[in-house]
Amino acid sequence: MQTTTALPPLATPVEGGTAERPEADREIVFSLSDLDVYYGTAKAVAGVTCDIGANQVTAIIGPSGCGKSTLLRCFNRMNDLVPGARVEGKVLYHGHDVYGDGVNATEVRRRIGMVFQKPNPFPKSIYDNVAFGPRLNGMKKGLDDLVERSLTHAALWDEVKDKLHRSGLDLSGGQQQRLCIARAIAVEPDVILMDEPCSALDPIATARIEDLMDELKKDYTIVIVTHNMQQAARVSDWTAFMSVDISAGGRTGHLVEFGRTEQIFTHPSDPRTEGYITGRFG
Repeated sequence: MQTTTALPPLATPVEGGTAERPEADREIVFSLSDLDVYYGTAKAVAGVTCDIGANQVTAIIGPSGCGKSTLLRCFNRMNDLVPGARVEGKVLYHGHDVYGDGVNATEVRRRIGMVFQKPNPFPKSIYDNVAFGPRLNGMKKGLDDLVERSLTHAALWDEVKDKLHRSGLDLSGGQQQRLCIARAIAVEPDVILMDEPCSALDPIATARIEDLMDELKKDYTIVIVTHNMQQAARVSDWTAFMSVDISAGGRTGHLVEFGRTEQIFTHPSDPRTEGYITGRFG
């Protein structure tokens, strides 16, 4: 199901620009090197360097305003849609520069899907929500099977199989979020980005999404932004802790520490990480 080849517009992998890998034998999907993000003249994120491994859940945690969502949107060039946003440094996807000349941003977003904080199903039927992306890509045959497969992967098929032509807006909040995950899966991405996917959900719906992430990482690489440290500890394999510097020029987020989740939560190497994990600040 995964697509692990390079983006079609790119011919040659970019050499260098890879952070030191905590485990050299893991397959790397993203390598970020000295990544800076600006909104106009304000630097929102500074100097992020890390590697994201395949078929793992990587959580990005940190206090409000530290640039977690800004960083997440760099992976699939969603920041391109923000007026005045500018990215410097490298974001390598399977060794190829996502921001390189001639790279098709639409193709990037197809391969690197995104689920947002608030469930946002289209005002269409459940079926049409899932089929929307494949139809946009020109798919005409096999849609029924694809819709069923996507809803099954999103742990929603058994709940909606008899009401596929009802509006997706009729579903509960948790079901709507799983519908959005099914919609992202339907275009057969390689990576799923999740920006606070459970913040608007009740504990039961949150548990369903967390269980779903554990299943999905068998087929996809997942990067999740969350304010919920307990959630990060439960669902992620690796954790990135970000903090924020406040100066007269504004707020600039930076990566403090990145490592295996167990290590980050039990033996952090930076006192700022320990302070945030233990609730002393943030």
